[in-house]
Amino acid sequence: MENRTLGPLTVSALGLGCMGMSEFYGTGDEQESIATIHAFLDAGGSLLDTADMYGPFTNEELVGRAIAGRRTDVVLATKFGNERREDGSWVGINGHPDYVRAACDASLRRLGVDHIDLYYQHRVDKTVPIEDTVGAMAGLVEAGKVRHLGLSEASAETIRRAHAVHPITALQTEYSLWEREPETKVFPVLEELGIGFVPYSPLGRGFLTGQIRSADDFAPDDFRQHSPRFQGENLARNLEIVDRVKEMAEQKKCTPAQLALAWLLAQGPHIVPIPGTKKRERLTENLGAVDVELTADDLQHLDELAPAGVAAGERYPNMSTIDT
Repeated sequence: MENRTLGPLTVSALGLGCMGMSEFYGTGDEQESIATIHAFLDAGGSLLDTADMYGPFTNEELVGRAIAGRRTDVVLATKFGNERREDGSWVGINGHPDYVRAACDASLRRLGVDHIDLYYQHRVDKTVPIEDTVGAMAGLVEAGKVRHLGLSEASAETIRRAHAVHPITALQTEYSLWEREPETKVFPVLEELGIGFVPYSPLGRGFLTGQIRSADDFAPDDFRQHSPRFQGENLARNLEIVDRVKEMAEQKKCTPAQLALAWLLAQGPHIVPIPGTKKRERLTENLGAVDVELTADDLQHLDELAPAGVAAGERYPNMSTIDT
């Protein structure tokens, strides 16, 4: 697989999101999940993305077991800030310096490593100055526990303030054919400051694969059944986007998922999508996106099929946690 750069950090052109291996997208299978991680690394992939709140905590442990003996093959990214208890209950968003340091130490233990390559603030704590949070994160770099810093779902103003304290290597925010707000909100500041961009949910939480047609397609413990974009009239309108993408994918002789990922890769060399999957079959499909060639006419056609703001419904039931 080709490599790309997130600021000074070199990673594979596609990363692997590991969240669904432990929570949110139905029941997981640890053996298959670890096999999927190994297959990703064997294919030349390097960027693995997890977070302490996935599980909670169990996803980092799973990733740690999967990379044991293969640490040098991995660019390891994890996150802090969405604080949860062992029983899964939510505490809230926490960006206090003491918590930053404690969360990092806990992640290092669960992952079984001595450093984290890319450490993100998962959500911006609006009650704590970003300078204080990033100052604590910078201390982790100085201590050798973290190599690079990232933010997730941060506004342009927050990114500027954070970058003034310590260089920010990457921003992770939802971005796909049905969520294009970052193009106007944060892309200009990322380009100005030389910050890489990591789109999460690059397949619209699986919607752009064309496999989801109704709420009945979700397992009882799948959080997507509560997402506004998968409900009622919103779902019907959003299926029209999927059908248009599917039709073009057929013309390009690829799958809808591959087309959606190829579109993302074509948006710039600083963009590294992290499609999540817990199955080797889907991983193989996603990795095939790097071989899909899109012409200028193809890209224009996709812009017309899925223009900015086309998706119906909010991304989350509660958007108050997003820094805007």
